[in-house]
Amino acid sequence: MTTPLASPPAAEDAYRACELITRHEAANFFYGIRLLPPAKRRAMCAAYAFARRVDDIGDGTMPAEAKLAALVDERNGVAALAARDVSGRDPVLLALLDASARFALPLDALECLIDGVEMDVVGRRYETFDELVVYCRCVAGSIGRICLAIFGADDRSVADPLADDLGVAMQLTNILRDVREDGERGRVYLPAEDLRRFDVESFEHAPRSALARLIRFQADRNREWFERGLTLAEHLDGRSTACLLAMTGIYRRILARIEREPALVLERRVSLPPWEKAWLAARSMARAGT
Repeated sequence: MTTPLASPPAAEDAYRACELITRHEAANFFYGIRLLPPAKRRAMCAAYAFARRVDDIGDGTMPAEAKLAALVDERNGVAALAARDVSGRDPVLLALLDASARFALPLDALECLIDGVEMDVVGRRYETFDELVVYCRCVAGSIGRICLAIFGADDRSVADPLADDLGVAMQLTNILRDVREDGERGRVYLPAEDLRRFDVESFEHAPRSALARLIRFQADRNREWFERGLTLAEHLDGRSTACLLAMTGIYRRILARIEREPALVLERRVSLPPWEKAWLAARSMARAGT
């Protein structure tokens, strides 16, 4: 951990703004983030606030050209972070500047996140699962690497790829959970080779039995990514492990529900009630021995 760059009052105000964003927007992640000690919690909120802003550009209603221009602005913000010059800029960048100084955040991961959202804006589709993994590593594996920098690890050469794999696992769960919503936006993330394998030409007209087989196949593969990535917990301290288990526990619970009832994703967005998320967070603390 290195010396922070921002003055304490300015950084504190910036962190508070990021925490408000995270509390309001991070329906799943904040249950884990709040288990961290203050410095790590603030840094996670700064990272989330930036990621939320970039995601909102991709998911917003602006024309594609305006979205791409807004993403260029975010790239310029990352460049300002790299140059350690965010004077007069927004609180999210100011908080990230301080967090980066404290935890040596990999700023190239923020660039990678923007790359992934650009794929959404241009409407890229994926022929193979390997192509989809590239997208998932951009939009979620990048966040896994940032989280790991904040957590700390006993062996980064082992932990970094595991954090990336967990990010992919969580994004794959998002893709399954949001199949209907994404379809309404004209987005199809499931690989074309898998759609052909299960004779699914469209989600609207395919037989429910074919859709169920497709979703279960995706969920089985998704679970394998979780099982591999969760060995990351062996390399973290107790509080960071609790945070990791709380965040991934919510997604694994959602995945389990999708596996049991794959047709649900075609009817509504699968989610957990707040009490269940809180219970998973408490159980994660106990499992981590904190």
